[in-house]
Amino acid sequence: MNPEFVPSPEVLPEAFYHELGGGRYESTPATAGPWSAKSQHAGPPSALVGHAMERHAPRPGMRIARMTVELLRPVPVGDLTVTVRTVRSGGSVEVLEGEITAGGETVLLARAFRLVASPPYTPSLGTVLPAPALPGPQPPHTMADAHLDGYIAAMEWRFEDGRGFDSLGPGTAWARQRIPLVAGAPDSPLTRALTVADSSWAVGFELDHHTNLVINTDVTLALHRDPVGEWLCLRSHTEASPGGSGLALGQLDDELGSCGRVLQTLLVTERRDRP
Repeated sequence: MNPEFVPSPEVLPEAFYHELGGGRYESTPATAGPWSAKSQHAGPPSALVGHAMERHAPRPGMRIARMTVELLRPVPVGDLTVTVRTVRSGGSVEVLEGEITAGGETVLLARAFRLVASPPYTPSLGTVLPAPALPGPQPPHTMADAHLDGYIAAMEWRFEDGRGFDSLGPGTAWARQRIPLVAGAPDSPLTRALTVADSSWAVGFELDHHTNLVINTDVTLALHRDPVGEWLCLRSHTEASPGGSGLALGQLDDELGSCGRVLQTLLVTERRDRP
């Protein structure tokens, strides 16, 4: 594959997924992650299970405030089955669990808290400095040794001037989907946030992921309000310790300001094929 090749929006698939009915979805090549054309970036499947959770027994006045996705194994670019169940349902708090299977094998688990929305007199609080303004259009961004013509091309990325995926973090990037999550279905604030959230650690690369194996095992998205608009900003950095593991921490903003946080656990280990 030519490492500089990034498809134009005109040749992208219609969406990340096509709904087949009965909780089944067909994955398109746009879901493919940077490490393989056969395995999905975790953003689209995270958003897919969030999409199913929002449609599961919805209740007016309640919203998903926190969702944790656990990545049990690579999600294949193929047909997926999504199931959701209610673990607890109370007057103000619900707990939902979701699962994605492929070929009868569980590949992703998720748990979410759906809470009653806060009253209108709740004060707007926050100590985070505003995100930098959305940069103007930029050429397509690339990533060294990566599969580019999947998820990376299906998103529009705008980094701080002169920076990109191969820049040493901390990092800041605005992003939006070029295509919808599910063909024929509207995207929601939650699904847009989940589609981009798993990219937090890539925006803030600070560990050597070429010499060592560095990969996230999970992603937690916590939203104190629903994001507004298509563009979302990730401001991300990494923390790590010898004899431990890594943490990728991200601040999520929209054009109105802060809306949430992203937390990812990073597996850091020597590559088995290292000489």
